[in-house]
Amino acid sequence: MDTKTFKRTLQHSENYNRKGFGHQAEVATQLQSEYQSSLIQEIRDRNYTLQRGDVTIRLAQAFGFCWGVERAVAMAYETRKHFPTERIWITNEIIHNPSVNQRMQEMQVQFVPVEAGKKDFSVVANNDVVILPAFGASVQEMQLLSEKGCKIVDTTCPWVSKVWNTVEKHKKGDYTSIIHGKYKHEETVATSSFAGKYLIVLNLKEAQYVADYILHGGNRDEFLQKFAKACSAGFDPDTDLERVGIANQTTMLKGETEQIGKLFEHTMLQKYGPVELNKHFQSFNTICDATQERQDAMLELVQENVDLMIVIGGFNSSNTTQLQQIAQERGLPSYHIDSVERIKSRTSIEHRQLNGELVITENWLPAGEIVVGVTSGASTPDKVVEDVIEKIFALKATVPVV
Repeated sequence: MDTKTFKRTLQHSENYNRKGFGHQAEVATQLQSEYQSSLIQEIRDRNYTLQRGDVTIRLAQAFGFCWGVERAVAMAYETRKHFPTERIWITNEIIHNPSVNQRMQEMQVQFVPVEAGKKDFSVVANNDVVILPAFGASVQEMQLLSEKGCKIVDTTCPWVSKVWNTVEKHKKGDYTSIIHGKYKHEETVATSSFAGKYLIVLNLKEAQYVADYILHGGNRDEFLQKFAKACSAGFDPDTDLERVGIANQTTMLKGETEQIGKLFEHTMLQKYGPVELNKHFQSFNTICDATQERQDAMLELVQENVDLMIVIGGFNSSNTTQLQQIAQERGLPSYHIDSVERIKSRTSIEHRQLNGELVITENWLPAGEIVVGVTSGASTPDKVVEDVIEKIFALKATVPVV
């Protein structure tokens, strides 16, 4: 499929909207009342630090809702106001935050059901309204919805769209897109649908495996088995890695994406030499500014004298997981939670580990004076962060029973 032409045609359709419906002011007031926090604003005004009793809270200087997420949520609210009686669907969670997605359901905005791991679009009828979330949707899903005659509201983050444009450039030049991301993540699924030949690498270790194969060859069957779910149909590592371009899921660790890009640049330089390099390697900056700012702020925060870190965000939020990884790499006690309900007591907290496992840690909150670092992923409302901070203050103010 000529994805670029399809996108252009879709965007000129009367059933397509990506600019909202003129209810911005009304929706902004509603979002402020539901998601913003006077306590968080107070902490910002106090140079991102607040002390109560034995507890000092230090907030990262960039955290929470990014512009793309805020835009997506606002457009979803606008959609419900503009279509008060129509059936409205979302192809995935609007963003990776449980409270926001619960609010969507309360507004009678339904998620396209998933049966046996596949979305069941048969429930979506002609003239239904369908929202594409901040992470985007695959070109095949867009085509299906367009053919159904649905009204499409596209809240895809412009940074994600920028990556799509990059892989389309790779395709035009017959480069294989090497995408740094998680092959199951809806953003990477969408990005790969706009690519031609592609290979998805999760981390630097997988990228090094591919680079070694480019330079020295290897076991083709082993390669194809290793990336069976992370490459384009008919992918052949012996021919499809002669020309490569770099792209990424926007929420991955910035430093790792840069390392992967440099690795493949050096690999192609070593194999083909400086004169031929541009014929075999392409790289465009597709690192999201908001993701970068939150990671940089976290890197600053973990260098301060904090006793523990609280990282708040959806458990399926990639950018939140990267923030947690930064804390753990520094050896800090760190707890990734998605809501205040995960804090069970002074002595018990339920949290997600980097391997995805939910565990309960006892004696997580030290006695005496403590400094708690706090950050949140780009899909986390300030109100959720406020609830967590207030809970910590309350627990530390309670005298434990001996």
